[in-house]
Amino acid sequence: MHDPIRREGFDTYLDRIRAFTRDRLIPNEPRLEELGAIPEEIVQEMRDIGLFGISIPENYGGLGFGMEQQVLLTIAFTRASAVYRSRFSTTIGLCSQSILDFGTEEQRRRWLPGMAAGTITGAFALTEPEAGSDAGNVRTTAIRDGAHYVVNGSKRYITNAPEAGVFVLMARTDPSVPGAAGVSAFAVPAETPGIRVGPVPRMMGQAGSHATEVFFEDCRVPADALLGGREGNGLKAALRGINHARTHVAATCVGQAIRLIDEALAHASQRRQFGEPLAAFQSIQNMLADSRAETAAAKALVIDCARAFDRGPPIPYADIACAKYFASEMVCRVADRAVQVFGGAGYMEENAVARLYRDVRLFRIFEGASQIQQQQIARDMLRNGAGL
Repeated sequence: MHDPIRREGFDTYLDRIRAFTRDRLIPNEPRLEELGAIPEEIVQEMRDIGLFGISIPENYGGLGFGMEQQVLLTIAFTRASAVYRSRFSTTIGLCSQSILDFGTEEQRRRWLPGMAAGTITGAFALTEPEAGSDAGNVRTTAIRDGAHYVVNGSKRYITNAPEAGVFVLMARTDPSVPGAAGVSAFAVPAETPGIRVGPVPRMMGQAGSHATEVFFEDCRVPADALLGGREGNGLKAALRGINHARTHVAATCVGQAIRLIDEALAHASQRRQFGEPLAAFQSIQNMLADSRAETAAAKALVIDCARAFDRGPPIPYADIACAKYFASEMVCRVADRAVQVFGGAGYMEENAVARLYRDVRLFRIFEGASQIQQQQIARDMLRNGAGL
């Protein structure tokens, strides 16, 4: 279904995404906030323009773009609310990449074409009350019973769970084996009896992104749902999806920072104090300059990381951690400066910077908190040296 997009070439497609962001996504942000959900016609437009398929290979119906191309696209469409991205991010990253690299060919054929078309949304069911950063502490169990596994447990903060067509589930198949070795991955149809999705919680930001609890209660999952047909590979599959997603999160932080700078620059140029535009004051110029410099540095880092990803294997885990850590911390500083440039107006809901300020705070937490990224970077340095 994406043949016309592939024929037009990447640069033309990137321009289309920039125009789509400018003309459709940004103007509909107030409506998104009011509804607490992305309007369905906008979701359909995202499907039609190919956003659900950017990371999925062409032979499974996707656009087959490399990581550098995906990063450039992400920077373009995340100049709009990051909530739009959240609607397809779990499909293009966490779920599709785990299935692509660790699934059987039958599993790839079953799930990836629908994901690429946007008719199947993937939700990544890893996090639990006692297992977030400590992913090896998964307590949800999947016990073999003949031709099925019986799953019991709960997951939390599962983005797109209410919209999911498939859960990529991490569960402990061997309770006698502690840590990662006892965890396996499954591709579980969302309509499987025994799955219950909790209510959508209210969050500090990202209103319209649905991250809920999911409960598995004597849920009988066919044995052929075991990803790759092998037990014990769950966290390896999870890390494949997570590192893809972390690279996209870093790019998202760059896109959000660019939008914040645009908002702050426009306000500083138009707002007058003491007979002059705010932009004439050195203190304002310093905040704008710092924001641009840090955003440029993050953009260069994430693109360099994406190029290393494309050259792989191996996947540049430490570089991905650097990019995610720096970019997520950077965008929060840029958001704070943007609110400061706006002054009192920046605290008012009528201005986008107030919403963006809340939205970007999440990026320092999910897909591995900043402290986890620091730990991974330092461990790699202690094993392999500075790596520079």
